[in-house]
Amino acid sequence: MDLVNTQENSKAQLFAGDFPRVLMPVTIASGAGVLTAGTVLGKITASGKYKAYDDAESDGSEVAKLILAEDVDATSSDVNAMAYAAGHFNEDALTGLDAAAKADFEGTPIFIGKIS
Repeated sequence: MDLVNTQENSKAQLFAGDFPRVLMPVTIASGAGVLTAGTVLGKITASGKYKAYDDAESDGSEVAKLILAEDVDATSSDVNAMAYAAGHFNEDALTGLDAAAKADFEGTPIFIGKIS
């Protein structure tokens, strides 16, 4: 198995269109655990750091903001990573996406769709 090509093919499935992609640096908060590329991120209000979006939270991460661009392990320390602030994403490849997150992304340059 060609790991590089497998990773590229898997990453390509994250995108549903050619809308320009914009990456930005973020800090994933310690304790966020292992997160994979395509995880919907919310921003913790108090620290400005990110963790997996969760509509049930009340720390700011209940609002979907970005999409993680790489796998990270923030189990025991903060991790610097890259996240997408714009693009057209395949909803089937996103982790943590729900109706509320889709609503949060409305009016932003993050578009969610299906690959046809």
